[in-house]
Amino acid sequence: MVACLKITDGNAEFHQIVDFLTASSIHYALIVSPTIYASYIKQFWTAAKSKTVNDVKQIHATVDGKTMVISESSVRSDLHFNDEDGITCLSNDEIFENLALMGYERVSTKLTFQKAFFSPQWKYLIHTILHCLTSKTTAWNEFSTNLASAVICLAKGQKFNFSKLIFDGMLRNLDPTYKKFLMYPRFLQLFLNNQIDIAEPFNDVYVTPVHTKKVFTNMKRKGKDFSGRITPLFASMLASPVVEGEGSGQSTEPQPAPFTTQPIIEEQIPVTESSSP
Repeated sequence: MVACLKITDGNAEFHQIVDFLTASSIHYALIVSPTIYASYIKQFWTAAKSKTVNDVKQIHATVDGKTMVISESSVRSDLHFNDEDGITCLSNDEIFENLALMGYERVSTKLTFQKAFFSPQWKYLIHTILHCLTSKTTAWNEFSTNLASAVICLAKGQKFNFSKLIFDGMLRNLDPTYKKFLMYPRFLQLFLNNQIDIAEPFNDVYVTPVHTKKVFTNMKRKGKDFSGRITPLFASMLASPVVEGEGSGQSTEPQPAPFTTQPIIEEQIPVTESSSP
């Protein structure tokens, strides 16, 4: 999906997290939305095969009669990530400790977490990364250690390897024991556009799902068994970008948006053809 990162009067209690995501290193990947041609996405996944060249994992496919190659480094380049030396997964202790700091209320030793047990802004952060960057095909309320690591690193200003997260998801989709999904249509079309010249098929455009302002309403609803307690974002996430005064050379002070208490409930996401139960 394409993220909703617009500041409006109607989502005032989310201005801080929207500002944070807009200024983050993943902003481009959250909003890039090329015109997607469904037949090319299908051709890619039908033909895609995993290969190792000089000890580097790659995905090779033929699309429109032309060969394309995708690797972790090409994902990094095309999605404007600077994460080559980024963290891939935090330790379990670090994950539990930091999720607690984010206000996660469910006490458990399980390594599957529920986004319903966070207050609205944290829930929106998790929801956005989950729906816009991952290859997840199961329950949308749940997330595992790799996504938890991504959220924590992003919130704390630590470099996380989103390129590997995305590329590994594509590799898993090639497992012959599972049915392939036509995943990552936004990213794949971007990769195609950057590598090969393709014709524009007639009447073949896939309309990318987009988060609408309704997502903010859903994030504010109180989920079952959640106390409704608000946990603020980390102080480091609230720093506004420096804006120089015209001709003065002086910068403005950060002004975090006002935050009000609101309850939450889980959003129901429609199941698409490419999603499993």
